Amino acid sequence: MSTIDLSKLYRIRFSENEISRKNDIWRVICGNFIDKFVDPADTVVDVACGYGELLNNIAARRKIGIDLNADARTFLAPDVEFHQCPATELASVVHNEADVVFTSNFLEHLPDKKTLDLFLDQVMLALKPGGRYLILGPNLRYLPGEYWDFYDHHLGLTHLSLSEALRLKGFEIDLCIDRFLPYSTQGSLPTHPLLVWLYLKVPLAWRLLGKQFYIVASKPA
Repeated sequence: MSTIDLSKLYRIRFSENEISRKNDIWRVICGNFIDKFVDPADTVVDVACGYGELLNNIAARRKIGIDLNADARTFLAPDVEFHQCPATELASVVHNEADVVFTSNFLEHLPDKKTLDLFLDQVMLALKPGGRYLILGPNLRYLPGEYWDFYDHHLGLTHLSLSEALRLKGFEIDLCIDRFLPYSTQGSLPTHPLLVWLYLKVPLAWRLLGKQFYIVASKPA
């Protein structure tokens, strides 16, 4: 998909109100969950960084955003480095120096497993020894129909199939939550920041409403 197509697609998919709401949600997610896996001294790379929901709300010494969509640059905070390039060129931007690589709702957009393999190789090259790859994504096991409602979803993944792919590439699985966040902020579930905070504090709710996996994989030290 070209950069022009991406810009058009995401302008259709996310209104200004939706972008603002997503940022409010991610401020809570970063401050009450993701920050457990990120040290303030870390170098954090967000691949397919979108509108900066993670990078604008996480505390880190160096923050790098990578995206094919040139529009992403305009939404990122001044302290975020932006690189417009394919995810499969990650290691050309940062090599053996990232403490954390993060992707959210990205891998399902890759065209096939061959491209996923190439990308995982790039993540391994980008990370320092002992670095972590944090992955959030829709779990096909719990979304057999809805998973394909987005036009740009191509690759079907569950928490188990992705964990297997990661191990084949030499990663160690530190944490695998099969049900974490609900599928989308565009649904009917309440998304007020206080309700998001409460949701994160009650893992039982994840078992009822969670449709996305959260995986932490690490590069051997």
